[in-house]
Amino acid sequence: MKYQIIGKNIAVTDAIRETVEKKLSRMDKYFIIDDSVLCRAVVQAYKVGAKVEITVFTKQMDLRTEVRDNDLYAAVDLAIDKLEDQMRRLKTRMDRTKERTSLGRSIVLDELDAADEEPDEIVRSKSIFLEPMSIDEAITRMEGLGHSFFVYLDADDEKVCVAYKRLDGGFGVIEVENKLKQ
Repeated sequence: MKYQIIGKNIAVTDAIRETVEKKLSRMDKYFIIDDSVLCRAVVQAYKVGAKVEITVFTKQMDLRTEVRDNDLYAAVDLAIDKLEDQMRRLKTRMDRTKERTSLGRSIVLDELDAADEEPDEIVRSKSIFLEPMSIDEAITRMEGLGHSFFVYLDADDEKVCVAYKRLDGGFGVIEVENKLKQ
């Protein structure tokens, strides 16, 4: 696995680089190692604390986690734990659907033990009618409902969109590129 460690508001010293690479090397056992697997760690310092974003790029999918903590090294540990947890949940889902082959080319799922975890359950299903509206109206409705996202039909171009709250405090919009069949 190739590592790319980037610092924002912090200089990535040799000590930070060695620690991050050592901790990330725990993940090596889960991947079929070749040059196509890239792991990018972004370390960001704040006045109080630090944030670590880790993204593992594989041929079949990307795994990503983001952790903020008062201690940089604790944030790295927590991020690795979250990645392992994501992979464990993924393995549990794939064991249920029996679709291990495509992801198995990049990830060695046999290294994960998912036997002690409860499978995720869908606890609620909801059907909605998409109303054409502006992004401002969608955000207003989202905030009124107290949700972190809202699905709507854009009034201007009739695309399905998702408005969402970003962790940094702003809002984002995801637009669907597929054309709807009428």
